[in-house]
Amino acid sequence: MEIKTYIQENESRFLEELFSLIRIPSISALPSHKDDMLACAERWKQLLLEAGVDEAMVMPSSGNPLVFAQKQVDPSAPTVLVYAHYDVMPAEPIELWKSKPFEPTIHDGRIWARGADDDKGQSMIQVKAFEYLVKYNLLKHNIKFIFEGEEEIGSPSLNAFLKEHQELLKADVILVSDTSMLGADLPSLTTGLRGLAYWEIEVTGANRDLHSGHFGGAVANPINELCHLIDQVVDKDGKITIPHFYDDVEDVPQAERDMIHQIPFDEDKYMKAIGVHALKGEKGYSTLERNSCRPSFDVCGIWGGYTGEGSKTVIPSKAYAKVSCRLVPHQRHEIISKLFIDYINQIAPDWIQVKVTPMHGGEGYVCPISHPAYIAAEKGFEKAFGKKPLAARRGGSIPIISDFEQILGIKTILMGFGLESDAIHSPNENFSLDIFRKGIEAVVEFHLNYN
Repeated sequence: MEIKTYIQENESRFLEELFSLIRIPSISALPSHKDDMLACAERWKQLLLEAGVDEAMVMPSSGNPLVFAQKQVDPSAPTVLVYAHYDVMPAEPIELWKSKPFEPTIHDGRIWARGADDDKGQSMIQVKAFEYLVKYNLLKHNIKFIFEGEEEIGSPSLNAFLKEHQELLKADVILVSDTSMLGADLPSLTTGLRGLAYWEIEVTGANRDLHSGHFGGAVANPINELCHLIDQVVDKDGKITIPHFYDDVEDVPQAERDMIHQIPFDEDKYMKAIGVHALKGEKGYSTLERNSCRPSFDVCGIWGGYTGEGSKTVIPSKAYAKVSCRLVPHQRHEIISKLFIDYINQIAPDWIQVKVTPMHGGEGYVCPISHPAYIAAEKGFEKAFGKKPLAARRGGSIPIISDFEQILGIKTILMGFGLESDAIHSPNENFSLDIFRKGIEAVVEFHLNYN
């Protein structure tokens, strides 16, 4: 039976199974939903067994449980490890939803519910493609599944789980459907993600807030000095000035830059959507390159002094900022963190005290477009969507992807089907039924072409 026919004949069942997961409010950020996390893991175990795995189990971690399942076809054949997550973001503010977030509805050709896309809907795409392949004896390689329940809170337990179960998770490639496409009619594969380094800076001047009339012009103002420090991190051409910051930055291959330039992009529309009159960034690179495959530095928050109603003429004792760097593949966040701290301490003048506290970070990731699994994914998209997908790097960070590579030594194919209009993490999250169907077809074709 053709996959399109199989989807058509079984779609009502597929959706009811998906809805049974969505109705479980598996919100990892809220301790009150601990029982829901286990219930959702158990439900996935049941669905994976029904789909045709040889075994499935709910495994403990230091946090929420993980679901592991596998199907072995041939010990000498390659193994694909499918990663997904079953936890979801909180639904608040509830009053902005047009329907109940954990009671899925279908209208306008879309599923509306928390988790419809991220990541229960996309996970179901993987499982239903697997079900079809098993049912019709089309699977020629082994498949493992690992579904976690903490992705939305940073996967704090996954790193240790990977280290503890390296043999169990041994595979040749990892397949993930938890990313997005450029558009419904513009399929794309995510080939790279940026990493992250994040710090808090504390600048101290005098031992107390001072009267600006009595002391102004005679002592350093921590807010002024903090702003001056931050201003020295990026030069007029948009280059980051930290010594050795670019040592491990790899130039994007020209073939991939050419693919980026093929992405339809209207700068005027882009600026209008975010309400700016001009764009600013590193000299020599396009906007799409700047926000996806080049490093960046940003102030995420800054405060100090008097900010209440009316006026209070003080020179504050302290000023603070939270700052971050988006990193590119091969830049290790621990190294960049130390370089940044050393640089700030070096340029800080004697009349202030500076404390820089690293907060968190993660590595970037890049997958070569020549990888056999990437080529198989390309063929999957081409079969389902009628056109070859574009390679697109993304500016965000998914630290677990670099963990997979560092701990398990495996490349990941980011074969996601989300759209910007799906409103993940926001009220009225939704997922297109048409994309859901095409996603299943694309993943089936991936497996048929990967060997």
